[in-house]
Amino acid sequence: MERVTEAVVIRPLAAGDREAWLPLWRGYLEFYRATIADDGTALTWQRLLDPSEPMTAFGAFDDRGLFGIAHAILHRSTWTAGDYCYLQDLFVAPDRRGTGAGAALIEAVCEFAKREGASRVHWLTHETNETARRLYDKVAERSGFIQYRRML
Repeated sequence: MERVTEAVVIRPLAAGDREAWLPLWRGYLEFYRATIADDGTALTWQRLLDPSEPMTAFGAFDDRGLFGIAHAILHRSTWTAGDYCYLQDLFVAPDRRGTGAGAALIEAVCEFAKREGASRVHWLTHETNETARRLYDKVAERSGFIQYRRML
C-alpha cells in the first residue's frame, strides 16, 4: 500500500524546471536501458513545453524540489471521436518512491486528458517492472494487448 509521507504538489513543468528534470529523464532512460542523444533530449524538452505540440509534462514537487515526472501525448484514434492520451514516460526518483507521487502524476495526466476531451489514457511498462505494475493494477485495467515493434 502506498503511503504519503510528505506534501506532494503536482504541476505542469515550466522552462525553469529543465535542470531538475534532466536527471530524472536520464534516470528514466537508464532504467529502461535506453540511450537518446543530447539533441534528442533537447528536442523532447522543447516539445514538452511548446503549446502547439500535442505533448505535455507534469512534475511532482515537495520542499526538496522536483522528484517525479510524467510526459503525455495526445493523439487521434480511429475508435472514438475524442483523442487518446498516451502517458509515455513516468518516473519517480528511487529514494522518493512510496510517497504517492506516481499515482498523483497519473491522476494529473488523466485530469489533463479529460480537460482536453480525450476518451482514454493508456500507457505501457515492461513486464519485469513489478513495482510499477502493482501501482498500475490499482489505478487502471490491463488491456490484455501485447505490443509489437518494428524499428524504422
